[in-house]
Amino acid sequence: MVGRGVIAVAYGWALERAGHEVEFYVRPGRSATYGNLIGLDLLDSRRRIWGRRVTEQWPVVYRETLEPDHDFDLIVVSVQHYSFPEVAAFLGPRVGKATVLVFNNLWTEPRAAVSNLPWEQVSWGFPGAGGGFGDDGVLRAALLPVVFFGTLGEPPTEREQAVRRVFRQAGFKLRETTDFRGWLSIHFIQNAGLHTQSLRLGSLSKLGGNPRSVREAILAIRELLPLATARGVDLRRHRSDVRPFTAPAWLTAPVLAWLFGHFPPMRMVMAAHANPEELRAVCRDTLAEARRLGVSVPRLEAAEAYFRAGEAA
Repeated sequence: MVGRGVIAVAYGWALERAGHEVEFYVRPGRSATYGNLIGLDLLDSRRRIWGRRVTEQWPVVYRETLEPDHDFDLIVVSVQHYSFPEVAAFLGPRVGKATVLVFNNLWTEPRAAVSNLPWEQVSWGFPGAGGGFGDDGVLRAALLPVVFFGTLGEPPTEREQAVRRVFRQAGFKLRETTDFRGWLSIHFIQNAGLHTQSLRLGSLSKLGGNPRSVREAILAIRELLPLATARGVDLRRHRSDVRPFTAPAWLTAPVLAWLFGHFPPMRMVMAAHANPEELRAVCRDTLAEARRLGVSVPRLEAAEAYFRAGEAA
């Protein structure tokens, strides 16, 4: 697992429990800072829809170097989207024989994003989890039952099938698309639309039980869908993903507001979501692309004061 972020720790724990050996690559000096135990407060909903609470001190293994002749089978990368170029450049000469799972939010073109990595060793996926580390160092997060996988138009290779088996055997359900580039674009603009409201309110958790703000987020996402089209995404291939935002907002807003506020795994994700800079960066990058392509996004523009560079949420 590259880094010791929310996704790396949550899925590292799940994969270790499934029988895999897991190590975390961290920057030099970080091992001593972190210590060899991670406090966990996880809501694991792989087998129970309402989730199973897991609280423990999890002993982990860190490494601060990664030599090209390592014997890892899988390297999982899930970092802030703006950190991905640095991580890909670092990994390029150090991949060895491993498969690299890009388990990451991306706004850049996927092929360009992994240009430093051996293309035939790249697999594409996206986590169904979220949360954050508290001031006490404990990770409070939810593991949702579904993990997203995809390709850029071709069938999965044997390497990619092997990665899918790892997650399936760990108890996750898989959702697959052959247009992962389009899926990533839609997911990114969905986040941007949500954050027009979460940044205004001060946190994602305040969307729970707040149909009016959720309605505004839905309308912001709806305005952003033409941006996906302008980037060459065929929305017809992603009907199930966009349907909550194209259906009547008076119908979907109360449902989503209830899910955000009352469905335990989703409530945990919303309440513990960390790193407001990532949220602001998603909005900034989305707005910059809309302006570059000449797509009108009035609600995102109206929220710009909340995510302009250098300003607090």
